[in-house]
Amino acid sequence: MRTVKPVGGRGLTRRRVVGAALVAGVGVPMGIAGVDGRAVAATAGRGPVRLTLPRPTGPHRVGTVALHLVDRSRPEPLAGPGRHRELMVSVWYPARDVRNHPLAPWMTAASMRMLLGSAGFSPDAALAPLTAGHEGAPVRHPGRRLPVVLYSHGAGSHRSDTTIVVQELASHGYVVVTVDHTYDGFSEFPDGRVTVREDDFDATPWTYTRDVRFVLDQIAVLAAGGNPDVAHAPLPPGLGAALDLSRVGMFGWSKGGTATALTMGTDRRVRAGLSLDGPMQSQPLPTDLHRPFMLMTAEFTRAAEPAVAEFFTHLHGWRLNVQAAGVVHSSYGDNQWLVPQLARIIGMSDEELVGWVGTLDPARAVRIGQAYPLAFFDLHLRHRGGHLLSGPSRAFPEVAFIP
Repeated sequence: MRTVKPVGGRGLTRRRVVGAALVAGVGVPMGIAGVDGRAVAATAGRGPVRLTLPRPTGPHRVGTVALHLVDRSRPEPLAGPGRHRELMVSVWYPARDVRNHPLAPWMTAASMRMLLGSAGFSPDAALAPLTAGHEGAPVRHPGRRLPVVLYSHGAGSHRSDTTIVVQELASHGYVVVTVDHTYDGFSEFPDGRVTVREDDFDATPWTYTRDVRFVLDQIAVLAAGGNPDVAHAPLPPGLGAALDLSRVGMFGWSKGGTATALTMGTDRRVRAGLSLDGPMQSQPLPTDLHRPFMLMTAEFTRAAEPAVAEFFTHLHGWRLNVQAAGVVHSSYGDNQWLVPQLARIIGMSDEELVGWVGTLDPARAVRIGQAYPLAFFDLHLRHRGGHLLSGPSRAFPEVAFIP
């Protein structure tokens, strides 16, 4: 087990500390510890605080299962001599029967405790929220295989950082596979090892892309009836038969958005890509794409980031750039919902809260984060709908279409 380091290293801004904590699934008080004493005072004499997540809107219950994968083609020096690249992934899907299948936590208890402790906070100060995903529930089959969407997280984060979007897609009939990029975030393995962000790890978007392409190979094993889990842990009934590998999409936040573009440029299995404020900075840069791609920008806009503007010129198929008013870098993920809960608990002022999450109302952010990714993948993987993406909507006046 490696020593936990403060997320992101030295010189963290207040926004980066809280952002790193919350995208990794940490409970409320995390991130303000070390800024002032209010977080400690807020929980003194009380038990752990549990955050909540909004429910998905789709017609289906949601199931989830974690898989431990090893890429034996890629040695991993950080893991020790003779070791290979290990990844934890979660598969989310519409479930048929959730009875006797407990809700999965947003983050494992051990990794949450280590992350809390890394910031100098009590490891028992908070509990991660529960998701809508029921562990190991059987898969619901609507009579045909389901489209598959992969998710790649941001730097120093965790595969749970956009759970609101992930479980929304699953509730509407998608299989979503979220990937932990080991050594660029917090990840717990079945034997109890918790890995953290390592400064000497080659954490480029291209490393993320290699991870995702390997995961795609393992999804193909699942679809063929195999079990790629290292220990062959039991799979939810019907999982392999639910996967339609002719309809694969991908999305990612921040560095994961860049990795989405790189993956599409090197693997034609991915038919449609969505970036949640990805900087599009890599060496080499993303290449021309002739398949659908959408940008949901916030701080890495085409006006502010030349790499994003350049990338947009390389999109020769269906393309779109939307942006909600009042957003910050993490607004399209779970932060926008969780940080306001933190503010209420520790007594943060309205002015301070705006500094953390911008001015977009959390409930509106959730609806935007649920609606636009779903509309994008519905249009390009299911060939239905698309009205929301045809222009500004009265239902979402905050969302601008950037020409």
